Amino acid sequence: MAESGRTRLLRILTVVLVVVLSLAIFSVPRERLEQLEGLGYLGIFLICLLSYATVILPVPAGILVFTMGTQLSPFGLALAAGSGAALGELTGYIAGYTGQTFAEKTQLYKRVTGWVERYGHLTILALAFFPNPFFDLTGIAAGALKMPVRVFLFWCWIGETLKMLVIAFAGAGFLAIPWVKEIFVR
Repeated sequence: MAESGRTRLLRILTVVLVVVLSLAIFSVPRERLEQLEGLGYLGIFLICLLSYATVILPVPAGILVFTMGTQLSPFGLALAAGSGAALGELTGYIAGYTGQTFAEKTQLYKRVTGWVERYGHLTILALAFFPNPFFDLTGIAAGALKMPVRVFLFWCWIGETLKMLVIAFAGAGFLAIPWVKEIFVR
């Protein structure tokens, strides 16, 4: 098989793997996630890892972080959740790194790619910190631009951990942030 044929096959297999993984995680019964919650910090880490590993299909792990803010230290909770979330975001990065994705033709992807090209780590930090359903595009763009994985992972971890700290403090009742309750309490 020619090098381009191997590369193409690897790209196709990676995209298929990411989509299958996303669908499998999205279909995990809520009861299973609640069982992981009982594991404390490890459970929150695993829930966030699985939730953030989905590409495009959002699984709201922030609800559990908000809820667990009353039971666990907000700092430990933020570290566990932020670490799991950052590692989970690697699926988008890998999808972008390995080649063509479905997002390349969208205007939003082009805009995010421009931000990542111009502002690099600041884009990743800001978009990881602010709750938004489009962060996967940031990971895809960073991967497609061949940003070093350690740089992507570091700034993603900082942004996700800070976001989870705000959510955990709000859940613990230390912060009264209206949008947090709007998003996480229904």
